[in-house]
Amino acid sequence: MLSEGDGGAPADDRTRLGFRRHLRATVVPGEAVYLVSHRGVTALHGDPAEVLAPLLDGSRSPAEVLGEAAAALGPEEALRALRALEAAGLLTLRAAPAGPPAAPHRPDAAAEAYWDLAGLDGARAGAAVARGAVRVVGAGGVGTDEVRDACRASGLGLAGDGEEAALTLVVCDDYLSPALCEIDVAQRAARRPWLLAGVGSAAGWIGPFFRPYEGPCWHCLAHRLRGHRRSEEPLRRALGLAGPPARPQATLPAVRALTAQLAVVEAAQWLAGRRHAGQDSVYVHDTLGPHGPRGSAHPVVRLPQCAACGDPELVARRISRPFVARPRPKTTEDLNGHRALTPARMLERYGPLVDPVTGIVKEIRSAPGSPDFVHAYLSGHNLAMRSTTLGGLRAGLRSLSGGKGLTETEARVSALGEAVERYSGTRQGDEPVVRDSYRGLGPAAVHPNASQLYHERQLRDRHGWNARGSRLQYVPPPFDEAAATEWTPVWSLTGGEQRLLPTSMLYFSEEPSPDGMCADSNGNAAGSSPEDALVQGFLELVERDAVALWWYNRTRQPALDLDAFAEPYLDRTIDGYAALHREVWALDLTSDFGIPVIAALSRRTDKPAEDVLFGFGAHFDPRVALRRAVTEMGQLLPLVAEVTPEGSGYRIDDPDALDWWRHATRAGRPYLAPAPGLPARGPAAWAYRPTADLREDVTAITETVRARGMELLVLDQTRPDLELPVVKVVVPGLRHFWARFAPGRLYDVPVTLGRLTAPTPYDQLNPVPLFV
Repeated sequence: MLSEGDGGAPADDRTRLGFRRHLRATVVPGEAVYLVSHRGVTALHGDPAEVLAPLLDGSRSPAEVLGEAAAALGPEEALRALRALEAAGLLTLRAAPAGPPAAPHRPDAAAEAYWDLAGLDGARAGAAVARGAVRVVGAGGVGTDEVRDACRASGLGLAGDGEEAALTLVVCDDYLSPALCEIDVAQRAARRPWLLAGVGSAAGWIGPFFRPYEGPCWHCLAHRLRGHRRSEEPLRRALGLAGPPARPQATLPAVRALTAQLAVVEAAQWLAGRRHAGQDSVYVHDTLGPHGPRGSAHPVVRLPQCAACGDPELVARRISRPFVARPRPKTTEDLNGHRALTPARMLERYGPLVDPVTGIVKEIRSAPGSPDFVHAYLSGHNLAMRSTTLGGLRAGLRSLSGGKGLTETEARVSALGEAVERYSGTRQGDEPVVRDSYRGLGPAAVHPNASQLYHERQLRDRHGWNARGSRLQYVPPPFDEAAATEWTPVWSLTGGEQRLLPTSMLYFSEEPSPDGMCADSNGNAAGSSPEDALVQGFLELVERDAVALWWYNRTRQPALDLDAFAEPYLDRTIDGYAALHREVWALDLTSDFGIPVIAALSRRTDKPAEDVLFGFGAHFDPRVALRRAVTEMGQLLPLVAEVTPEGSGYRIDDPDALDWWRHATRAGRPYLAPAPGLPARGPAAWAYRPTADLREDVTAITETVRARGMELLVLDQTRPDLELPVVKVVVPGLRHFWARFAPGRLYDVPVTLGRLTAPTPYDQLNPVPLFV
């Protein structure tokens, strides 16, 4: 602004120097010059400020200001003072009047001050806004008169038909309107940025700015928005709609006008040249917020795999690659040292995935009714259990995703991980598939019966099983080996080759599968690294297999000596349960894999209905296995914590769970109680050797599975837009803890382990299917 030559005066004196337009200078002689603005008050002390302030009213050129100030301060001090004000960002140059105007005219001083406040040159910004024409478009028949009027009022030019526009402002009533897809194509072809605004509800939506071939596109945003509106999908399919079902207008003229004005403010800032990170966000102004009107910004992220603006083959290439375990040192945090990142680091890195508008999780909240010694959190609907029809099957206790831990941070991370696991395991259309029959594919295909493990009698009586209405106990039709179906590659760590499994078994889907099969979350896991996720997914398979062996054969298992574990959290937990008139104990369910598997159990002791709870955990370290079982049991506690002696106060109406809580007792179900005559087991009962790297655990798992003549299959389900590692682990032959009664381990292993002298006949298996 002030050059080095000519004593600091600029070579071109056709400008006027003054304070920035959003500042009003007031001199208090002998005290200070006060610069007042909407952002506060700045005090300038000293004689130079008092001399310069009256001269910086915008009527003098820089040379004139410097000359008049030099008379009082001297040339050098005047120049130093001006440069100090310039460095502080308090000064601006204004164009000198070109001569008397042809008609009376006054620049909009308030508007120029506004642009100064934004850090721009007020006059130039105002001129840029006036020059930059905006094309206003209504999507889906939405009117645009209010927006056009608002543009004119703020000095924005409007582009007519056939005229070039610097920006397109699109007004819609639904951000998922099919018309927006067509607009996105047109704007991309024209390489023109566009701003989206939504009217018609109590909350006005503005943004983001879509810049073709740079940043997120409308399809990226729509993908995330659809995730929060999955409940509309059955109705949309039933009505054959291309877009979401129409919703009634719910707004006021003032709300529509407010949204129009806010959109025009954003458009004006864009034309003026102001750029900031918030322009990649959806701004929502909710006029009916619980605490009054409030605004919130929701960042929109680009999906690297987006079919419109990214690489749609990205997911397919990742899945088709071999799964290679890499060195992954573990953290050293107590009882969480088997992860590559601490819970705090996980929450810091992936916390932005939680957002009510553009996240994959709307919120993570404490489970209602949680006692203060239990950390159980919920993270929205369980995508693995959603219905594909208006009627649907009952999901029961698994209708919500959630997490647990010994601290709030652990529980939040656990809840987020489960939500991400289900999101990543949902079919999104870019997964690699091969369409052929089982017989046509040859040895690369894995027969679904090897993993589903339904008994022939279950398949024959499937209509009776399905009449129960429980998604957990759903029995599909018999698999047709000759029918063409979709298959997805998985990697065999034991065989070092690619195998194929039916896609419908691997991904949750909103559309019913033609083969009748439904994916479940058994073996799905999110982790701090791919290796971590694989370990957790495998441990879940081992856990549920061991639970099935115990539950359906109703074997008596050894107790755990909880005192021998000497964990402070156990004392706090047991005392907390005791205050609720509950007893706590634990059983050792470890199977032939030798990996500690533990069941934690609790019952009421002050009323006939015992409200028996259970939770399960598996880990190489028996201490971690116990911790997982206890905290998982805590996830059920809020559902029964406030039940009265008269039997009211349950927080769920799932009939399977209610029947269990009202009628199951430890005395009536002896397999829930410790085996008599067997010593209780402490942590020393397992030969546990800690490892320092997760890759060591992956290697050990692979060899353990291979040694038993089984196969370890892994599907990388990590989504590029999240980059939170997710895998699905499949070991054909291992049992789910839901009712899967085919011959094999369920009957043979209890005999091998000496728990039974002969296999349990099909008709004598536990008639109560596990319902969690």
